[in-house]
Amino acid sequence: MNASLGSPETVEHCYKFVDKPCLRTIRSHGLRASLYAFGALAILVTMFGNMLVIISISHFKQLHTPTNYLVLSLAIADFLLGCMVMPYSLIRSIENCWYLGDLFCKLQASFDFMLCAASIFHLCFISVDRYYAVCDPLKYKTRITFHIVLIMILISWILSAFVGFGMICLELNLIEIRDFYYKEIFCSGGCTLVMGKLCSVIYSIVSFYFPGFIMLCIYTKIYFVATKQARAINDITRQVHSIKENKNITSQTSERKAAKTLGIVMGVFLMCWTPYFTCNFLDPFIAHTTPPLMFDTFFWLGYLNSAFNPVIYAFFYSWFRKALKIILTFKIFTTDSSRINLF
Repeated sequence: MNASLGSPETVEHCYKFVDKPCLRTIRSHGLRASLYAFGALAILVTMFGNMLVIISISHFKQLHTPTNYLVLSLAIADFLLGCMVMPYSLIRSIENCWYLGDLFCKLQASFDFMLCAASIFHLCFISVDRYYAVCDPLKYKTRITFHIVLIMILISWILSAFVGFGMICLELNLIEIRDFYYKEIFCSGGCTLVMGKLCSVIYSIVSFYFPGFIMLCIYTKIYFVATKQARAINDITRQVHSIKENKNITSQTSERKAAKTLGIVMGVFLMCWTPYFTCNFLDPFIAHTTPPLMFDTFFWLGYLNSAFNPVIYAFFYSWFRKALKIILTFKIFTTDSSRINLF
């Protein structure tokens, strides 16, 4: 596009003296500043918010529960995404060029895919935890133990590492399309990840559609059970007034609220990542003609999910708001602060 017509964008090459240089979009200073400001804000919110979740659950002994350990591991994945992936993706998205070499491109892409997959695997296991807490509370403590949660966390990280590093480092994504990639897509100064049809289908199903389907089924079941429990509790509260029974009612209400909150976390995740995974799934079947700007937009929508989770915790969880106040007022450094009652 001609800059003389007042366009905020023009195009030039990433490198001038190499074969097949990538095209670089030159944006106006105002547009670039706005994009960098938005990206930096998203990165800071992601890192700072998830760091507060990590500190809260790690420090306060009252929060050392199976569910919260899963939430802690999820927050670690989101925090790592904010500090290890998003800054480099921001530069690549705005400048459209990659000057850090092919090896670092593969490493960055591997961490990107790994941490995104880790988020949904954790959310899938969290939905299983909530299922037993709400639908089978009498057996919850015997079925969801710290040992079982540790296994869930290990599976989430190991499987996501295999998805990320195995696919990128072994170039499994280029099966079927290696010749096409190097002839039609590859260029010097770029860090573009494409997938063949087989890899795209397997990756999308394993990392998103299958666990997402499991979560939807589980939370649908939880919703109906919680609704039935709510009606039963309303009937009980009209007839029963003993302290012990009221404590049981409070406990069940708390479990349902936790399930609702984590259901919202899952819903936000699906809303953020569905556009990207749908686009990624279809791209090989339309000859990789998806506009790069669309890919970047959908990817950054997915990244924002990692910033939304701590906001959801702060809005719905009173214990997180209280822990946040203690941390920000530096009362966390007082004696026995780890034993403060947050409920």
